[in-house]
Amino acid sequence: MSSQPTPDSRPRGRPRKAPAEAEARRRLIRTGLIHLTEKGYSAVGIDQVLRDADVPKGGFYHYFRSKEDFGLQLVDAYHDYFSAKLDHWFLNETLAPVMRLKEFMRDAEAGMARHQFARGCLVGNLGQEMGALPEPFRARLSGVLEDWQRRTATCLGQARETGEIAPHHDPAALAAFFWIGWEGAVLRAKLDRSPEALRRFADGFITLIEG
Repeated sequence: MSSQPTPDSRPRGRPRKAPAEAEARRRLIRTGLIHLTEKGYSAVGIDQVLRDADVPKGGFYHYFRSKEDFGLQLVDAYHDYFSAKLDHWFLNETLAPVMRLKEFMRDAEAGMARHQFARGCLVGNLGQEMGALPEPFRARLSGVLEDWQRRTATCLGQARETGEIAPHHDPAALAAFFWIGWEGAVLRAKLDRSPEALRRFADGFITLIEG
């Protein structure tokens, strides 16, 4: 006879966080992302994040071991968010591969415009601060950029297969070039509070790959 679980049976493993705790952690992550995309890691204090997230001061270390741990988890959260955005465009089979890239760039510009170009890319911002960041950030940030490059290279590889770009183009090299240039364009757009740098780079890159 098979045994049935009793009302007191509980699955083994890490206990689930209470809804209120999970919500507080989400607020901290969201608030941290806003602050770091606007101001960077060094300029943001934990007290400011706690106040804006409406989380009690003693609650921070319940969710994160340190500011470094918090920052690394913000990188992971941003990577998850941005990878989903890349997949939304780059895996969209209703569009030709080059159009997927164009639409991604248009969408990214619109996202910056919604915040008056005050927020940049978290990974790019932190990369600018690397000299002042704990060393574990270096590998984490490089890994994120390499992942974005791989996704972009796949899209560009499909563009080469369909004849949208010339067969002599190396998708991996183009993807690396794209992210080096795009991050610089995002930084300049934030500096100038203008989409001009994004548009210049987008037009130049598309001319390069279609030429």
